[in-house]
Amino acid sequence: MSKKQNKINPKDSRNIAEKDYEPSQYRGSTQFEQGMAETHEQVSDDYKEGTIDRKLEK
Repeated sequence: MSKKQNKINPKDSRNIAEKDYEPSQYRGSTQFEQGMAETHEQVSDDYKEGTIDRKLEK
C-alpha cells in the first residue's frame, strides 16, 4: 500500500466518532452498523453479568 492509502482523513474520523448506537443497527447492512450492534451487545452482556467473579452486586 502506498502512504497515501494509509492516511486517514480527519473529517472522516470525526464523522464516525460522532455517531452513537441506534437500535436499527441490528438490522444494518454496513460493516459499521454491524460492528456497533455487536459492540453494544457485548457491553450490554458484560454490564448485566456483574463483576469479574460473576457475583452480582446489589
